[in-house]
Amino acid sequence: MASYDVIVIGSGPGGYVCAIRCAQLGLRTACVEGRDALGGTCLNVGCIPSKALLHATGMLHEAEENFGKMGVKTSKPSVDWKAMLGYKQDTIGANTKGIEFLFKKNGVEWLKGWASIPEAGKVKVGEAVHEAGDIVIATGSEASSLPGVDIDEKVVVTSTGALELPKIPKRMAVIGAGVIGLELGSVYNRLGTEVTVVEFLNAVTPGMDGEIQKTFQRTLKRQGLAFVMGAAVQKVEATKTRARLTYRLRKDESEHVLDADAVLVATGRTPFTAGLGLDAIGIETAAPGQVRTDGHGRTGVEGIWAIGDATDGPMLAHKAEDEGMAVAECIAGQAGHVNYDVIPSVIYTHPEVASVGQTEEQLKEAGRSFKVGKFPFMGNGRAKANFAADGFVKLLADSETDRILGAHIIGPMAGDLIHEICVAMEFGAAAEDVARTCHAHPTFSEAVREAALACGDGPIHV
Repeated sequence: MASYDVIVIGSGPGGYVCAIRCAQLGLRTACVEGRDALGGTCLNVGCIPSKALLHATGMLHEAEENFGKMGVKTSKPSVDWKAMLGYKQDTIGANTKGIEFLFKKNGVEWLKGWASIPEAGKVKVGEAVHEAGDIVIATGSEASSLPGVDIDEKVVVTSTGALELPKIPKRMAVIGAGVIGLELGSVYNRLGTEVTVVEFLNAVTPGMDGEIQKTFQRTLKRQGLAFVMGAAVQKVEATKTRARLTYRLRKDESEHVLDADAVLVATGRTPFTAGLGLDAIGIETAAPGQVRTDGHGRTGVEGIWAIGDATDGPMLAHKAEDEGMAVAECIAGQAGHVNYDVIPSVIYTHPEVASVGQTEEQLKEAGRSFKVGKFPFMGNGRAKANFAADGFVKLLADSETDRILGAHIIGPMAGDLIHEICVAMEFGAAAEDVARTCHAHPTFSEAVREAALACGDGPIHV
C-alpha cells in the first residue's frame, strides 16, 4: 500500500494543475487517470482538438475569402480531411506528452487506472489501495443527451465523435446553440457542410449579454449557419449512414423533420462522478452527480475536496485550474482563493466572443445603476486592415464610482482582449483607468480603450 500526502483523481486541467501545484508546495502527490493519455476531456477530446480544427478551417476561410483581396494569388484551396485530422491528433499528442513531462519534472506519480474511494483517506485504483492525507476529486464531466436521442458516436455524435468523423458530412444537424454546438458547427460550415442548429430557447449562448447574442447569431447566419429557434427535439432516428431529427416548434406546437448525415448533440455536460462510491462514504451530491462543496473546494467529509466540472459553477477549464491551485494551497496550509466574479468565458468562432463579469440584463435585474461604453471594430484600423471589423467592445461601469462591472466583446481576438478587463476588475479598476492607459497602435486592444473612453466623454474614433 503506497502512501501519499495528496491523491488527485483525474488529470484534466483542474486535476493536473492541482497535482503539480501540490508537488511544488512540497506534498508527495499522485494523480489517478484511467485514459491512456493525461489531460482529460479538454486536451484529448475537447478544448485542444476543437481549437485545432477551428484554426485549420479558419485558415481555409482566409485563403478562400481574403488572400485574393491582399494580392496573394493561389489556386482554390482543397481539404485533405485525413491530413487535417492528423494535424489535430499531433496537437493533442504534443499537449498530453507535455503534461507527462511536467509530472516527471515535479515528481507527480501517475497512478494508471480508474479510481474509487472506499473510505476517507484511501483511494482504490484497480486492485491496489493507496493512502492519502487528502483526496481531490477532479473527474470532470461527460456529454449529456436528451430523451429519444441515442448516441452512437458515428452518426449521432457528441463533441467527441464530431472531432473524428470519417468524412465531412454534406448536412449536419446540431442540437443546442451553446458554445460546443456553435464552435463545431462553425468548423463544419467552413468545410462546406450545410449546418442547421436546433435550439430549445429563443437565443443562442444562453446567459450571455443580450446584444451580443443577437449580433452573434446574425453574424453566424451570414456565414451560412441556419437556425431553428424555440424548438423542442422529439427524437432522432438513425441508420448506419443518416439520421432524421424530429422537432416541435414551441410557438405553435407544429412538428417538423430534418434529415442529416450527422447529428451533433451539444446539449451540455454532466459531472462524471459515477463509480467513485461517494454515497457510501457520505459525500453529498446534487443531481446529477455534482459534488457539493463549501465554495472553497471542501466536501462534507474531512480530507476530501472537489474541483472543476464535478462541482457547481461554469464548466470551464480555466475555472477548474484556478480551483485546483486554490485547493492545493489550502491543503498546504496557505490561503487559496478563487474570485468567481472574474472568470472569463470565450467562444472561439470567427469572430470570437468573450465576456467577464455582469451583463446588462443581470445589472438591471439587480437594480444597479450603470453606464455603457461601446466601440465598434469598424473604427479600429488594425481590424479593418485584417478584414476583421465585425463586432464591438462593450464595457459596463458603475454610474457613481466608474468601477468596471463587466465587459462583453465580439470581434477579432476577443478571447485575448478580455483579459485586460479581467486584470482591471481584479484590481478594482475604473473605466477611466483603462481609458488613461496608453495602448499600442495599431492593435485590436485600442478598441477596449475606446470603449472605456465611451464610459466618459466619448470615444475618439467614431
